[in-house]
Amino acid sequence: MPAISIRRARVEDLPAITEIYNEAVATTIGTFDTEPKSADDRRRWFLGHGPRHPILVSESDGRVVGWAALSPWSDRLAYERTAEIHVYVASAARERGIGTRLVRTLLDVAPDSGIHAILARIASGNDVSLRLHESFGFERVGTLQEVGTKFGRLLDVHLLEYIVPESPRA
Repeated sequence: MPAISIRRARVEDLPAITEIYNEAVATTIGTFDTEPKSADDRRRWFLGHGPRHPILVSESDGRVVGWAALSPWSDRLAYERTAEIHVYVASAARERGIGTRLVRTLLDVAPDSGIHAILARIASGNDVSLRLHESFGFERVGTLQEVGTKFGRLLDVHLLEYIVPESPRA
């Protein structure tokens, strides 16, 4: 099995990030987007992330096979220390621990990013993602009933929360 590395995303990673995301749009309930994202959209998304909201990629054999990000939860200033987590792995690279490594690395950098709370929205039925997040201490804080429709089904969304331990350097 090829070695896996995790690093900060660069603008030249955007084609692979977009491809992985659009695969999830077309085939999973891991995102409630229903239309593929364009290269321009992903570029705007990428440029909207700064030091507080890192984007990471996972590489195997020089190819990006997964990515994860912390994104702003809201544009309201009171939420500035709250982020939402996103994790996507190419279907051909799943079940190799890539998602686990991406989440672990994001949680490791969160204290230095000034993030205090991380939220995850996970569709009911996405048991792999629920187990992944709960294995890191994310706790279910509520369920939004029938708030999304994808693939002709009404779906509930579980809201999970993780409180970031204070940075030892703080």
